[in-house]
Amino acid sequence: MQQLHMVQETFKPGVPNLISSDSPTSFFSAYFEDDGDTGYFYAIDRSRSSGSILDTLHIYNVANVKDRERPSILVIHWSGDGTKCVLLVNGYAHAAFDFAARRGYCRNNFPNFVPEDPNRWHTADHTWSDDAVAWLS
Repeated sequence: MQQLHMVQETFKPGVPNLISSDSPTSFFSAYFEDDGDTGYFYAIDRSRSSGSILDTLHIYNVANVKDRERPSILVIHWSGDGTKCVLLVNGYAHAAFDFAARRGYCRNNFPNFVPEDPNRWHTADHTWSDDAVAWLS
């Protein structure tokens, strides 16, 4: 039986918070940050001493969150092989990272920028794909 690896926290959008989760098999991590104005999801490589942030995905602007005064449930869930993770808020997938493919996906498709090294992480497009979370089923 495959063991599930996930972090679950209750939070309120607009209340500063940092929630992190490490891959069960590698030096990769994912961090969710709400700085009080904006929510972001980060792909991290803990084996790097500098430049450990591989990618950043915009999740929300607090001002646009409906029911932001109510607590929400955030889950960072890892695939069994530890190479993929998804950010769920109240059971809805907002973003995902595929560390093997060096790519992030988010519902907002933002931010997008040309990578300094095209052989590294793909940051020019973060278009959402249901295939990014097909491993959940």
